[in-house]
Amino acid sequence: MHMLYNSDSFTVVAMDIPVAADAPARGGFEIVDKLARKDIFIEGEMADSFKSGAIELMATQPSEEDIDDYISRFTSLMPQPLVLH
Repeated sequence: MHMLYNSDSFTVVAMDIPVAADAPARGGFEIVDKLARKDIFIEGEMADSFKSGAIELMATQPSEEDIDDYISRFTSLMPQPLVLH
């Protein structure tokens, strides 16, 4: 697990999922919307799309607001309420 981004509104964590030696590597991103108290784990094509967009955004030297705006595009996909144990 590697925290990639943390603001007042969002946290993004990259996760590598261990797999068998002969299986393809797996991984994804957990995105937490702190204000809505929801999160989502994305993997596969959606994670690849998120990563590509983030790389393009970072090339422009974005502000925190720009990054939060990009991440907010994924909030409509967050059905999972964030629950603390």
